[in-house]
Amino acid sequence: MKRKRKKRPTKKERKGIYVLPNLFTSASLFGGFYAIIASIQGRYEAAAIAIVISCVFDGLDGRIARITRTTSLFGKEYDSLSDLVAFGVAPGILAFQWALHSFGRLGWLAAFMYVICGALRLARFNVQKNTLDVNSFKGLPIPSAACFIASAILLASALNGIEKYKSLLIIVMIYTLSFLMVSSVDYLNFKKFDIRNQKPFNVLVSIILICLVIAYRPKILLFIIMLLYVLSGPVITLYRFHKKRAVDKGPMEAIPKAVDGEDLQALGNDKTTG
Repeated sequence: MKRKRKKRPTKKERKGIYVLPNLFTSASLFGGFYAIIASIQGRYEAAAIAIVISCVFDGLDGRIARITRTTSLFGKEYDSLSDLVAFGVAPGILAFQWALHSFGRLGWLAAFMYVICGALRLARFNVQKNTLDVNSFKGLPIPSAACFIASAILLASALNGIEKYKSLLIIVMIYTLSFLMVSSVDYLNFKKFDIRNQKPFNVLVSIILICLVIAYRPKILLFIIMLLYVLSGPVITLYRFHKKRAVDKGPMEAIPKAVDGEDLQALGNDKTTG
């Protein structure tokens, strides 16, 4: 009789974590925490710059994890917790300290509305990320909303005349961003843009031009770029809605219209004369 082969013991799952991508996530979290401290101290421009830097690190951690093949469930959860602090709590406190405190209770409720909508946006993304289209987001991403708030504050520091209108502008901005984050508006997803693959020559030229434009007037042009991205979601959603409506309406137009009474009478006269 043949001896039965003993099954080799399976290797235990590694309990360690990948250091490199989580270091970038930690740097993003540090930027958000520093923005909170700077906001409390009244250094609003420094807080806004810290949030923008946090957005840069947040975009790098996932990309580095995919390039080095070090993605993990721990990293995804850690990234979501970091995003809530850096792009939810930090911009909310910054907006309240900078302009919303003049509204009293309405001001801090608006700031809380932004934070809770950002948390709901992150929770929905974590649940639906395996079923959604990889080329688009459902709702405005919370890093983009935070970067838009930071860029608005940097714009106000560059344009002195906007200071007296900042309270009204920021409260409208906060409620609008809160709605866009929890909405089903489609936004482009640039995370799948892989620089290692071959791209058309125009892509390289466009990236260089964008970098040069931002370097010329960073405070003003960063706000313009973020504004265009925030507005792109409703524009894309409306375009897709009208396109889908036109496709659904197409087969209905192909159905011949019902013949009215006058056409039937004319058809009968033709037959009798024939």
